[in-house]
Amino acid sequence: MAQSSILGRVGQLIRANVNALIDSAEDPAKMLDQLVVDFTNNIAEAEDAAAQTIGNLRLLEDDAKEAHGAVDEWSGKAQAASKRADELRAAGNPSEADKFDELAKVAIRRQLSYEEQAKTLDTQAGQQSALADQLKDGLNKLRAKREELVQKRDELVSRAKMAQAQAQVQQTMQSASVLDPTSDIARYEERVRRQEAQVRGMQEVSASSLDEQFATLDQDENEAEVDARLAALKGGSPTPA
Repeated sequence: MAQSSILGRVGQLIRANVNALIDSAEDPAKMLDQLVVDFTNNIAEAEDAAAQTIGNLRLLEDDAKEAHGAVDEWSGKAQAASKRADELRAAGNPSEADKFDELAKVAIRRQLSYEEQAKTLDTQAGQQSALADQLKDGLNKLRAKREELVQKRDELVSRAKMAQAQAQVQQTMQSASVLDPTSDIARYEERVRRQEAQVRGMQEVSASSLDEQFATLDQDENEAEVDARLAALKGGSPTPA
């Protein structure tokens, strides 16, 4: 699997999840928590793919090592067969020498086959190693992005809570403004003033009635004095001083 396809798929999943969460978000904290979970799961998937790639690399390296070992082995066998052929030919036994030369050729063919195999495996291992390095680098960047996401999540949740608290304060202030009790207090105060005025009026009425009673009493005393003086006049008594 190519590095771009592995990490690209992670990026597509992340973007898809982000868009879906933003569109349906009701609770910012839950949305961000889910985003962190999805990001973590996608990274884990990419880590599995990277681990598989690295595992394949190790297998290629093992096969290449085995192929190189086989090259050395058959090279040694070819040399040994060729040397034995030379010894037999020097000893005057050309027919046996030819047999060992044929064995040397067989060994050389095997050596060439393993050399080709080792060359192919080396090339594949090099490509797989480069891909593994790219995947490791990409994963490290994704892990760093996840840490940034976690930090951003904490910051945004804190800001969301502050904004919510401020909104509640504003709503409370608006409600208090709509339900302003000042007018009710003013009406009650006016009612009390009317009651106080009524009491004063009653006091004035009571005071007026009392004055009239005292005025009547004075008039009665004056009439008694008049009657007394009249009686004195009729009886010839001196007028009271």
